Amino acid sequence: MGQDVRFIIVHRDDSFAVQMRAMLSQIEGVKIVAEVDEPGLLAQVVKQCPVDIVLVDLDPSPESILAILADVLTATPPPVLFAASASTDGPLILKAMRMGIREFLPKPLEANALREAIEKVAVQRPESGRTGKLITVMGTAGGVGATTLTANLGVELAGLTDRGVTVVDLDYRYGQVATLLDVEPTYTLADLCASPEQLESQVVTRALTKHLTGVQVLSRPSNFVEADGITAPACVGVLSTLLQMNEHVVTDGPSRFDSGAQSLLALSDVNLLVVQLLIPCVRNALRILDTLRHTGYNLDRMRLICNRMGRDSGHLTVENVSETLNLPVFATIPDDWGTVSGAINLGEPLKIYGPKSKVRLAIQEIAERLHTPEEQADDKDARKKGLIGRIFATS
Repeated sequence: MGQDVRFIIVHRDDSFAVQMRAMLSQIEGVKIVAEVDEPGLLAQVVKQCPVDIVLVDLDPSPESILAILADVLTATPPPVLFAASASTDGPLILKAMRMGIREFLPKPLEANALREAIEKVAVQRPESGRTGKLITVMGTAGGVGATTLTANLGVELAGLTDRGVTVVDLDYRYGQVATLLDVEPTYTLADLCASPEQLESQVVTRALTKHLTGVQVLSRPSNFVEADGITAPACVGVLSTLLQMNEHVVTDGPSRFDSGAQSLLALSDVNLLVVQLLIPCVRNALRILDTLRHTGYNLDRMRLICNRMGRDSGHLTVENVSETLNLPVFATIPDDWGTVSGAINLGEPLKIYGPKSKVRLAIQEIAERLHTPEEQADDKDARKKGLIGRIFATS
């Protein structure tokens, strides 16, 4: 995977944010790492989130927002600033360009103009090496098996690469990733998120706990008070550093569908949505997907996982779920609660506890498909179309 172009969107208008999500999500290699609806907070967010381009909606008060942007340009290194406005006032545009704004984009924004502006930045930006793939695992109800999938998926992926795999527990209060792998963390996600600055890789490495299978774990906070102090920009900053260090980063969560969760889903390369063949799970999944569709997110990154197949589902089928959610089923995992519960209680991954069990083999197959996607397996020499694709194509 090539180097992503990382975006922060700054706005006071939700409709502008929806439009930008929809446009940016269609451009290969572009990731939204944060959205800021209070411009005064932008300088702090830039300090915590590695970012390449900040896209700022200047309306409805361009002069006041331009004054705030002056602080952002003092960051090291400073991000590239794009400004959007419905104003065609010549002096305003001239002032914006003189203070260092790279592109002034008239509203309504045109997709081609935005793409071309991004391409110019991508061409001029120095290459900083490969970045890993971010995989989020999101349950649609308590007990659907999202944490079990996360922990075991991380273990299986670690067996496929020597570049590193880290599992991050984003259930800040009740997360059990460390318990499922029987590791005792010295530091947690809260310790890393307490830093007001972008993190060095050496600092992050010290906070990780390594399992005997090779997967590394970043645990949830030790107590509820620490959980309350974690902000979305700080969390994204930690994940961005981990992506520089690993082939894959797998997160258990988000456990709540809030603004922080939406930022994480936008940043992810693949989102695994875990359901069981139960009406409450399917209804929750439908609510999540409808919200994402209506707010401009790219559902091409969403993968539907049906867990505990083989149980009595009350006549609900995989086909019913796929049709209801308007999303194909990426994979199914069979029901084997005896094996899974034994592995959980002993704190062992299925690779060790039940290496030949059907549930372990199903998760192993999911890991292989995520590590080497179908289109890449079919044609390893394929290159993405367009200039952005050529820039970010795997060599």
